[in-house]
Amino acid sequence: MNELVKRLSEGNHPVEASLRPEKTVAALKESIDRGYVHIKFTNTKGGTELGVKLDQDASNLSKANFESQTGKVRLVGNLTLNYVKVRCFADIDLETLEGKGYLELLV
Repeated sequence: MNELVKRLSEGNHPVEASLRPEKTVAALKESIDRGYVHIKFTNTKGGTELGVKLDQDASNLSKANFESQTGKVRLVGNLTLNYVKVRCFADIDLETLEGKGYLELLV
């Protein structure tokens, strides 16, 4: 198995919402509404940014208040990283746009 995939599927890792042109809660909300977000695992060499197609049923926005920029979101979606199918889980704090995340191998 690919070393990066193996490492990111073991335990929780620091992540951040990767947003352009500005890193704002409004930009994150727009990405969520489009159903596609970028999550960056920051503890890899240079960071590993993943494009994640959201699973709306598995994701959880109920603890988020986008207007006051407080609370947390759980973003979940599938992707392929280095030819390995994985599911990405990221818990993002709206105040910092950072949090914890991990990958789960899909067989």
